[in-house]
Amino acid sequence: MKNVHRSLSRSLARCALVAALIACGIGAASAADVPAAAATVAATPTRFVEWVDQPRATAKPQTEEEAEAGKKNGRALPELELLQPTLDPALPAYKPRRDLKLAGTFKGAASDVLPGLANAWFAAFKKFYPNVNLSVAPPYAGSLGAKELVKQNIDFVFVSRELKPDDIVDFKAKFGYAPTSVPISGGSYRHFGFLDAVGFFVSRDNSLDRISFAQLDAIFSSTHHRGGKPITTWGQLGLTGDWADKPIHAYGIKPWNGFEEFVRQRVLSTDGKRGEWNDGTHYDKVVFPMARHALEDRYAIGYTGVAYVDAPVKMLALGENESGPFLAPSYENVARATYPLSRLIFFNVNKAPGKALDPALTEFLRFVLSREGQQVVREQALYLPLRANQVEHARALLEP
Repeated sequence: MKNVHRSLSRSLARCALVAALIACGIGAASAADVPAAAATVAATPTRFVEWVDQPRATAKPQTEEEAEAGKKNGRALPELELLQPTLDPALPAYKPRRDLKLAGTFKGAASDVLPGLANAWFAAFKKFYPNVNLSVAPPYAGSLGAKELVKQNIDFVFVSRELKPDDIVDFKAKFGYAPTSVPISGGSYRHFGFLDAVGFFVSRDNSLDRISFAQLDAIFSSTHHRGGKPITTWGQLGLTGDWADKPIHAYGIKPWNGFEEFVRQRVLSTDGKRGEWNDGTHYDKVVFPMARHALEDRYAIGYTGVAYVDAPVKMLALGENESGPFLAPSYENVARATYPLSRLIFFNVNKAPGKALDPALTEFLRFVLSREGQQVVREQALYLPLRANQVEHARALLEP
């Protein structure tokens, strides 16, 4: 009998470990003592596991003093995630050019959350090319750097988000083409202020657990570039009973905002057509209060950064297509860049169509977009390294 109890205890402990690993988003490779079959995830799930987690601590906006300090020295780094990603084994190895002698001085700018990573890349690259001098200098602010790029006062700018539409308009007005924005790193998972992933939320009373980009476009946009008809009630999303005829209350962040621009570009815009927000959207000026709307309004749907989920809400699995796959904003999905609203950091530069960049800048980007370059990201342990398919896409942007 004691053996039975002992065996049962071991089985229960094993099940608890599997559940914990799944909840944390850790795959089988991180749990060698768990059978592979127990950690297997369906490739295209149609139903989902639900677990309960505590809300994040409420984030507070930067004070004016903190913002000024960030411009001078870079923003203070947060406490790092306990979980850290592995590098994609398919990332290309860096092979220095032996047929070129590279030299030159290149000055750039950076968002206040990027000087540490930029300087780490510069130091690693200089070991291969000691006569190439790359630097970023304060004030650290992506918006200021984008303007300096237009004025030709700098050679490049690291920006922890997509460029503002106005910055692209100003650049096009001067040069006749858009700046080249090369993805060089993933964002963070849920670090406040450091390019966290974005998710859509609903009330925990809501039975919806997944939603497609086309459905989101039909709720939030006035342009409906994804082809759907307006969705205004929960019944149109498949809810039944008392929910079927209840109105959908859409919550968003007032333009212009980095979160708003990211969602607009990824969800509302397609085939080169820029999406516009529905006039019925309830706007907040900033991201901080967003998640609490679903606590106060059971018919709410909105988006927020994963770092700002400070209320007991339900985060939805998202699908870029109606057929899926639908993926939740878990650590593993964001780290693998399979979650469709994972973020990116960009190196922005003036590259005329059909012409090559300066060879030194091209080689620097080749280094960044390699296994060794992404190892620098991993060692900083703040942002998530790019995956091989992302690197392949980014390297293609360097071609004349």
